[in-house]
Amino acid sequence: MRQTVLAVLLALVLPVAAPAAPPPHGAAVPAAVRKALDDPARRADKADDARRKVAEVMAFTGVAPGRKVLELVPGSGYWTRVFSAVVGPQGHVYTVWPHEMDKYSAKSFANWQGLVATPHYANVSLLQQAAAQLSAPEPVDVVFTAQNYHDYHDPFMGPVDMGKFDRQVYDALKPGGVFVVIDHVAPAGSGVADTDTLHRIDPAVVKREVEAAGFVFDGESDALRNSADPHDAKVFDKSIRGHTDQFVYRFRKPAK
Repeated sequence: MRQTVLAVLLALVLPVAAPAAPPPHGAAVPAAVRKALDDPARRADKADDARRKVAEVMAFTGVAPGRKVLELVPGSGYWTRVFSAVVGPQGHVYTVWPHEMDKYSAKSFANWQGLVATPHYANVSLLQQAAAQLSAPEPVDVVFTAQNYHDYHDPFMGPVDMGKFDRQVYDALKPGGVFVVIDHVAPAGSGVADTDTLHRIDPAVVKREVEAAGFVFDGESDALRNSADPHDAKVFDKSIRGHTDQFVYRFRKPAK
């Protein structure tokens, strides 16, 4: 998603004590999510809502009022604005910008600094960190990454030791918290061969890496699947851009 970063980057009730289980795939979208989608501040985002299946994805994360979210590489803030509206003033959204992306994101990063300074997004914070040194100011309920897990495998990010990285995600979560990964599907068996070329990753690699950190696979959503994607085209190719086949995985940190 390095080029995605370039392109993209060029309320409520008291918090609950512990994370609740996300609703099963196909369950009704929670009222808090529906309310968040109608936030006037995200008027410009609404044209993308159907394509990005935002209601289904948000329901799948289990995010709710009062929750704490850690979002990796927020890009334009499309997902951030929804998370912010859902968690409300009693919750918080921490957004992580790896230093390694600085050279690609100067203009967008300046825009992001403006967003976090806006009173409407007082519950959003900016965290600048080395890609390999992920941490959160407090335990969170959800760690979320959309279209950039594959980037952490690439040379420009280190590459990152994914065993250590996924353990850092694990440590950032409350017991029972979830790690939600969305990314572009690469051909089965391709491993990480396409992360720096097609900007795709084999879902089996993600599952294996994250489970090795102690997570339990907790389900997947087919909301963003597209069987017409041949999996061999760069995600920025005009023939498939914006409509790639994407997996949505949820991993849970055991409650005990």
